[in-house]
Amino acid sequence: MTFEELGLRREVLKSLTELGFEAPTPIQEQAIPYLLGEDCDFVGLAQTGTGKTAAFGLPLINNIDNKARLPQGLIICPTRELCLQITKDLNVFSKYLEGNITAVYGGTDIRTQITSVKKGTSIIVATPGRLVDLINRKVVQLGEVKYVILDEADEMLNMGFKEDIDMILEQTPIDKNVWLFSATMPNEVARIARTYMHDPLEVSIGHKNQSNENIEHIYYSVKERDRYDAVKRLIDFNPTIYGLIFCRTKNETATVAMKLARDGYNAEPLHGDLTQAMRDRVMERFRSKELQILVATDVAARGLDINNITHVINYNLPDDIENYTHRSGRTARAGKTGESLVLINTRENVKIKAIERQMRVTFKQGKIPNPAEICEIQLKKLIDNTISTEVKESDIAPFMEQILASFADLSKEEVIKRFVSAEFNRFIEYYERAGDLNAAASKDDRERSDRKERPKRAREEGKTRFFVNLGRRDGLNPGAMVRIICDATGLKSKSLGRIDIMTSFSFVEADDEHTQKILKLVDGYEFEGHKVSIEVTSPGQGGSEGGRDRKFSKGPGSKRGPGSFGGGKKPGFEKKGGFDKKRSGGFDRERGFGAKRKKY
Repeated sequence: MTFEELGLRREVLKSLTELGFEAPTPIQEQAIPYLLGEDCDFVGLAQTGTGKTAAFGLPLINNIDNKARLPQGLIICPTRELCLQITKDLNVFSKYLEGNITAVYGGTDIRTQITSVKKGTSIIVATPGRLVDLINRKVVQLGEVKYVILDEADEMLNMGFKEDIDMILEQTPIDKNVWLFSATMPNEVARIARTYMHDPLEVSIGHKNQSNENIEHIYYSVKERDRYDAVKRLIDFNPTIYGLIFCRTKNETATVAMKLARDGYNAEPLHGDLTQAMRDRVMERFRSKELQILVATDVAARGLDINNITHVINYNLPDDIENYTHRSGRTARAGKTGESLVLINTRENVKIKAIERQMRVTFKQGKIPNPAEICEIQLKKLIDNTISTEVKESDIAPFMEQILASFADLSKEEVIKRFVSAEFNRFIEYYERAGDLNAAASKDDRERSDRKERPKRAREEGKTRFFVNLGRRDGLNPGAMVRIICDATGLKSKSLGRIDIMTSFSFVEADDEHTQKILKLVDGYEFEGHKVSIEVTSPGQGGSEGGRDRKFSKGPGSKRGPGSFGGGKKPGFEKKGGFDKKRSGGFDRERGFGAKRKKY
């Protein structure tokens, strides 16, 4: 099928011809003819990079009165970057049509946007927060809106825009058309469809929540302490990488980016603490490929629309499985291929299986490259770069006599060896004593680890010993414990002491001076869907798993009374919201146990 067969106006087709568009993508082919109709609600489920902007943008500019001064089309999207990208694309598509397309988003002067809206606009592209602000200021009037498009609806809901979206949709006419585009179909997205749409056509490219088929998914089992070294090896093994590294928290993002930059890698962070100017600078460097590695949080990277990303590296798995689809979807865009690499510890295999079931992907277990393999790859890169280097004859000619004289006593082979070594020795020296980073996860290994890590009762002088309600079966390990406390309190890891991770609970020691800070800020912290409860152990207590009569002193905010081991609850359950919720995550507050999503 060609674009001419879809029924678009001549002016729109002319712009597509100039852009070199030849044939519609699957989502465009199925969506555009339907959306050109007069009364059509629509749900499109497809990954990023499949042509969704054109799928809704072309019929929108085709259908509206482009000369209208009040908006007839409203596009809501999660981030500033996506807002600007959609606006740019729509301006190109409507090159031969009259009318204004206005972008409104946070992080910039609202007065300029107010002036643009008041001049008259036929389409508004907006982030939810800024649009709500303009509605409250009586600047944006939505009474003439005929089409509302929710782009990347699942991401907007994940970012906490549920109330804003409801408020915006309530300001629009009842008889509008609503077009919803999303990569996944969680319960809240389905709720929007049920509430604001009438008998929508649903088009799924692949299955719901399915990942892009052009992405190869690979996981690597490593020890917690080796995560950073493993990332460096993956980068060194892929010298032409143009990639994203995803971390869970802002602190971890900043730390990983800082370490990479310190170790000579071309990397910078992207997280919520950056000012808009700093964020724009980082994104511009990444888009122009001046920056090779972007280290980002899930929230900060949402809405990024950048082609040619070769690798996505998951420094940690996301807390929400559906976020893995968004992470991996940053690569293999526009028909290209890519790799999504995941680092897990030896107890996270169950999470890989859960992603495989829910996202309909298959993971391959990879091996962290060994030093010899990395050195071979880097040597080949050095040779290829040397061979492809342009020789500027006129510039080098005045120095050739001196150069040749300097090498007169060396053979050709010796000259090559010395030039290669001058660049290559740092890799050889770095990896000279480097070992194997791949970790096994056998039962015997875990049992040996349990015996080795069984806590002693003696407490280090100057340290306070804390009890934590989570253990190994909750995915906790020493590295994760350090991350929880440091992220929550801002303390450095050197302030912590001995860490003992048991099956269902744990102990950690920290400097006495930080006791109250840890009790106040760590208690209630979220870890992989679990609430952390932390309290001080009594002097001389805190040992093996069998100590049911162990007493704990009650700290500020503690949910356990003195003398209680499990708060009167059955092992493996925690009281939350009036329900006994299995720690495995079997209960979903929105859907109940085992509930399936409804079709509408």
